[in-house]
Amino acid sequence: MEEKVKTALESVRPSLQADGGDVEFVSVSSDGKVSVKLTGACCGCPMATMTLKNGIESYLKKEVPEVSAVVGV
Repeated sequence: MEEKVKTALESVRPSLQADGGDVEFVSVSSDGKVSVKLTGACCGCPMATMTLKNGIESYLKKEVPEVSAVVGV
């Protein structure tokens, strides 16, 4: 599952990078919880939580059904 998540994150990265931010894969647990780190302009952005939940989490759940949640670290 880790490779599927990493591949899906690569599809999300260009959108974040266009705004000066980025996302880094940290880990995935056995229950499907994916940990990521937002960097660059995303770090500390007031919209970061929305990006994480409505953007990254939604996309990952669609692409990798085993994903149960995405959390920022």
